[in-house]
Amino acid sequence: QVQLVESGGGLVQPGGSLKLSCVVSGVTDPMPIGWFRQAPGTERKGVACINGGGDLRYYSDSVTGRFTISRDKAKNTVYLQMDNLNPEDTAVYYCATDLFPFLQFAVQTTSPPRDRASWGQGTQVTVSS
Repeated sequence: QVQLVESGGGLVQPGGSLKLSCVVSGVTDPMPIGWFRQAPGTERKGVACINGGGDLRYYSDSVTGRFTISRDKAKNTVYLQMDNLNPEDTAVYYCATDLFPFLQFAVQTTSPPRDRASWGQGTQVTVSS
C-alpha cells in the first residue's frame, strides 16, 4: 500500500522560500504526484503535479513562476520549491498520488482531488511577517 509523508513546512516571511518534500513508499515504480493545499475554511485545491517520468509538470495559475515541482527517483521523493511566498500561500500542503490525468485536471482547475487519491498527513506552511 502506498504511503506518502510530507515535510518541510514552517513559518516564513513574505518573499521568502520553502522546500517541501514528499517521500513515497510502498510502490516499486515512480507514481504521479500532486501537491494540494487547504487554507482554513476552504476546500483542498491542486497546486502542482508531476508524472512518474518527471517530464510532465503542471501548475495552477496562482503559483506559476514561483513554485517548482521536481522528483528524485532514487530517493522516491517529490519536492515543491516555493519561492516569493505571500500570505495567500498560507495553508496545509498535502501530496497525493492518483492517475496523472486526474491530478492534471485538479491542478489546472484548482479543484479538489478525487476521493480515491492516496494522501499524506500534510505539512503547515505559514507566510507572515
